Amino acid sequence: MLQTKLRNTNIVSCVPMSSPATVIRELPISANQTKCVLETRQQIMDILDRKDSRFLAIVGPCSIHDKKDGIEYARRLKKLSDKVNDKIVIVMRAYFEKPRTILGWKGMIYDPFLDMSNDIESGIRMAREMLREIVEIGLPVATEVLEPIVPQYIADLVSWAAIGARTAESQPHRQMASGLSMPIGIKNATDGSLTVAIEAIRSSSAPHAFIGLDAAGHVAVFSTRGNPYAHIVLRGGKTGPNYSKEHIEVARNAMAKNNVKPNLIVDCSHANSNKDPGNQPKVVDDVLTQRVKGGDCDILGVMLESNIVRGRQEIPDDLSKLIPGLSITDACIGWEETEQVIMDMWRRLPARS
Repeated sequence: MLQTKLRNTNIVSCVPMSSPATVIRELPISANQTKCVLETRQQIMDILDRKDSRFLAIVGPCSIHDKKDGIEYARRLKKLSDKVNDKIVIVMRAYFEKPRTILGWKGMIYDPFLDMSNDIESGIRMAREMLREIVEIGLPVATEVLEPIVPQYIADLVSWAAIGARTAESQPHRQMASGLSMPIGIKNATDGSLTVAIEAIRSSSAPHAFIGLDAAGHVAVFSTRGNPYAHIVLRGGKTGPNYSKEHIEVARNAMAKNNVKPNLIVDCSHANSNKDPGNQPKVVDDVLTQRVKGGDCDILGVMLESNIVRGRQEIPDDLSKLIPGLSITDACIGWEETEQVIMDMWRRLPARS
């Protein structure tokens, strides 16, 4: 009788889920989708290797909470991407997991119906369905990997992934990153420190062995060769922004001291914008000046938080009152502003060499 008190004393329920293989079999990736993912992964790798002179722009909602709105945004972004593809490789942010400092909505995968029902099985399927539709449009996607099991369900549809500021120090995330098949950006810590991100890049680039869940849903030991395309994403911190020329030089020197290639992406939101979406275009302007006028080719791209409608909203008790296309997490720039920023970026960047 006493042994029953040794396990699961704080577990309310444990509900089996479909295995990754089952979900993938039911929602397969098509030949066209496979081609899009492989081609854009290679384009991003070529940018990181300096074989492709185009600029990388990771653009989209802070998080996706509505499938219809997400697909509408993707269609708009695809048209914009086609206009600027000779100078800019656009990848759509499709974030379904949100790290929380304390509590809050954790993303479509965890709470797809915005009602705290925590129907994760449905959330996984909804996320995969959305990714399939976006990639079918011909637009590559980027996402943050938070729960180490989730990539087994969706990673085949992702062209670029991120390790967030709160998880960059986590060994399980570094191990996972070492085995992912796409380039991965690692953000600096929330306090602004670069050390954790640089250490994470070094760790993710190395081989690892760890316990995980395979596609069949079995516990397995994974051995990895390391991910050679881990790179840093500067997002600012508690001490302020970190995208200025001086900050870029500090990052470059710190990476050089650690034998890490100075591949730099600037997150124009978060602490770099002081969480004010109106500041994102100002960050882009500064970064482009460094890239174009200053000749700083270590700055390889930017990340923008953008949605159909500018700003953010709280989740109302009556979900019918949700404003379509408006973020329920961080505030974003609106669509018209997004077009202006991207087109200005395109005009200022030199022709592809």
